[in-house]
Amino acid sequence: MNKQLIKYLALAFCFCLFAGVVEAQQKKKTTTRSATKRTTTRKTAKSKTKATINPTVPVTDTVKAVAVAPPPPPVNDSLPIPIVKKSLRPDEAVETTTLKDRTPLPYENLRADDAIYRHKIWREIDAREKINQTFMYTANENNGNQRFISILLKAIDDSAVTVFNSIDDRFTTPMTKAEVARAIGGDSVPVPIYDTMGNLTGTIYKRAEINLDSFYRFRIKEEVIFDKESSRLFWRILGIAPVKDVVTSMGVNLGPTELFWVYYPDMRPILARYEVYNGKNYGGRMSWEDLFESRMFYGRIIKSTIDNPLDRFIRVYPGLKEKGILQLLEGENIKEKIFNYEQDLWSY
Repeated sequence: MNKQLIKYLALAFCFCLFAGVVEAQQKKKTTTRSATKRTTTRKTAKSKTKATINPTVPVTDTVKAVAVAPPPPPVNDSLPIPIVKKSLRPDEAVETTTLKDRTPLPYENLRADDAIYRHKIWREIDAREKINQTFMYTANENNGNQRFISILLKAIDDSAVTVFNSIDDRFTTPMTKAEVARAIGGDSVPVPIYDTMGNLTGTIYKRAEINLDSFYRFRIKEEVIFDKESSRLFWRILGIAPVKDVVTSMGVNLGPTELFWVYYPDMRPILARYEVYNGKNYGGRMSWEDLFESRMFYGRIIKSTIDNPLDRFIRVYPGLKEKGILQLLEGENIKEKIFNYEQDLWSY
């Protein structure tokens, strides 16, 4: 009985072993067949793809070539003014560092209801006159050239003030530094650049350095006000403009023309840091702000709002054209009217 049971177990074991081997062989065949099918499919797809590819045909560009304009010349924002080097050692025996800390006194507030008399006056300062020769002081100091036009242009170059176009004198249209440079020095011209062998390597655009002595006339717009609260006549400067004879490219002389306007209250803090030349006592110099507020200059009147309904300059008054003496006398007549108004307010 035991022997038969052992035989049955051995047969069952052999049968199970045989069945496992057969199953493993069937799985291997199935895997081989699926791999073969995949390979065949890939080859067929590749062959189909190769068959559908057409030979490359050169594509002709139908867009016409557009001519590219040359780049505009680079804009130089700096003004064409001479650069003054600073002293590496103290150039004066006294301490002058406090000059940089000067600030102008604020204006006294004037109410419109208290201004019982007001007029606007336009003057022209000629620096060639003896009383105005301080405007043309040519020396250099650590804060730059001491000409008044140099002080004005340096403030503009440092972006310390806003410049306004001379299309009007109401400060309506600001100007850029490039526009100011074009107004005072003309358009930039191309300058060729050569290497050490004399070969042309490029071009740079530059403006010719301006002649500062050619700016000797300035126009001032101011307002005269009599304040009944303080019983005093005030003169308040509103704007300053350099003037120069302008000749167009066609050779037409436009005569004395305002180049630009600067709002004077914006310039006061800058003018307070510059001193005016004093030929009698170099140590007793006043600031430029003191000079304008103290009226230590002479400017002939060229326009006013007194008896001028057409808003014209004196030089175009009927009967005064090309008659300089009569124009000067008309300006003195306007000054006398203002003086008489103030004097007639008092009783003696």
